[in-house]
Order: sequence, then structure tokens, then C-alpha cells
Amino acid sequence: MIEPELAAVFVGSSIRLAAPLLLAATGELVSERAGVLNMSVEGMMLTGAFAGAVGSWATGSPVIGLALGVLCVLPIAWLQAFLSITLRANQIVTGIGINILVLGATTLGYRALFGSRSRAEIPGLDKWAPPGLADIPLLGEHVFHQTWLLYAAVLLVIAVAWVMRSTSLGLALHAAGTAPQAAANSGLKVTRIRYGAVLFTGFMSALAGCFLSIGDIHTFTEGMTSGAGYLAIAAVIFGNWKLGRTLLACGLFGAATALQFQLPAMGVQVPSALLIMLPYVLALLAVGGLVGRQIAPAALTRPYTGH
Repeated sequence: MIEPELAAVFVGSSIRLAAPLLLAATGELVSERAGVLNMSVEGMMLTGAFAGAVGSWATGSPVIGLALGVLCVLPIAWLQAFLSITLRANQIVTGIGINILVLGATTLGYRALFGSRSRAEIPGLDKWAPPGLADIPLLGEHVFHQTWLLYAAVLLVIAVAWVMRSTSLGLALHAAGTAPQAAANSGLKVTRIRYGAVLFTGFMSALAGCFLSIGDIHTFTEGMTSGAGYLAIAAVIFGNWKLGRTLLACGLFGAATALQFQLPAMGVQVPSALLIMLPYVLALLAVGGLVGRQIAPAALTRPYTGH
């Protein structure tokens, strides 16, 4: 039988590991709903993690690091938008190209700043628990005592859900990704909407990257995102482009990742390689359509050719 403390630790770890996926996937969902497949989420997350870590290390303030992480990612998001929307380049190719560029740039920057140190200690964001919840036995310490950025992420997701469901902006985003020409004929600026959606993806991906480096482990390592950006894209597909199901997919991927650390502690002997690949197997099942029929926005990846 699983000990209550181990169960609480597992739940808390699952939530913590799902948080960066939650941020990035929410941003990606907005972009794809507007018709742009943003494959550069991985690179944006890695840029945010690196810039946030450097800013926090250089100034001693994680909040400044968080702001710097966002500021450094927005130009990359603009580049992605310019290539895929204005130049109408292949969205998958440009995104992967940006990811490769960022991986090389952050590796070079890390080695130039920190040299041969394998793990540079960096000031991190403070942890916090909502009043009352912190006093719950076991759950208060292991589940609710999280970095404040996690709770900010929850509020951001709620705000996005409200905008997408209940506002004219949400309707415009849906129209831009479903019938862009009809949206343009009704007076909407499709290009402007898509640019805004991609920039919002950059903002959310930057927060996700900063969560990894200064919110969770308080350090930066080369290529530390380890495919988290691709998992976020898979979560959107897994969730059938619906926010609620996307959040469940992020939770599932987070739990699968947490098993890597929790199963050995529970005395369950499973090959480590199998546990490491589990989140990506689930992502492959999602992309392959084996978890149900996926219905993507009609104009997803299709360049808007109107004027």
C-alpha cells in the first residue's frame, strides 16, 4: 500500500512538473486557434529559461530575471510570426530552425558565462501556499507549497479560458483560424490577430522556461527543456484544441514525468529508460490520433493570402 506521504509527494511533483507544460500549451493553443502552428515553443522556452537564469544570476533578483526572460523571448516570437505570417514560410520548418538556432545560442552563452561549471546556483522565485491550505497535513507541505509562479499560471489560464469563451477577442481568434477570409470580409484584421497570438505564445513560453530555471531547480543546464516544448504542442493535439482537455493532458504528462522519481521511492523497480520515455510515448499516441479523433482548426498552418 502506498504511504500517504509518498502519495502527497507524487501529487505535488506532478503538479509542479505539469506547470511549465500548462503555460506553454495554453499559449500554443491560442496560436493554433488563430491558425498558426508555432513549432518554436521549445526554443522560446529554452530562451526564457536561459535569459531568466542569467538575469537572476547577474542581478540577484529572480523577478528581474523573470522580466528579462519575457523580454528576450518576444523578439523570437516576432521572428516566428514574421516568417510564418508575413513571408508565409512553412511553419514547421521555420519553427524547428528557430529551435536549433536557440539550442546552439544558449549553449554558447552558458559556456561563455559559466565556463566548466556543470550547475550554476541561481537565485530562484519564492514558494508560497494559499492561506488555510498550507496548514492541511501532508497536502499543505507537499502539494500546495509551490512557487508563486504556479498560482500565477493558474490565474492566467483561467483568464485565457474566459477570453476564448466569452469575449469578442476570443471569437476573432477562432474566426482567424477557421475561416480567415470570411473574418477579413467582416472587418477583422487577420494578420494582426495572428501576430498577437504568436506573441502571446512567446510570452507564455517565456514564463514556462523561467519556471524551469528559476522557479523549479534554480539553475540552468544546456538544453534543459528536453523536449518540453514539443510535449506542450502534443498536449494541445491530445486535448483536441480544447483548453480543458489540454490541461488534463498537461497533468497526465506531468504525472508520467513524476513517475521517474516516485516509483523507485515506492520500491517499484522499473527500468529508468522506460520511465524517461513514458511522456513521449503518450505524446506519440496523441499525435498519432490513437486517443480519439482530432479536429484541428480548419485553417491551421495555412497562410492567409488576403490583403
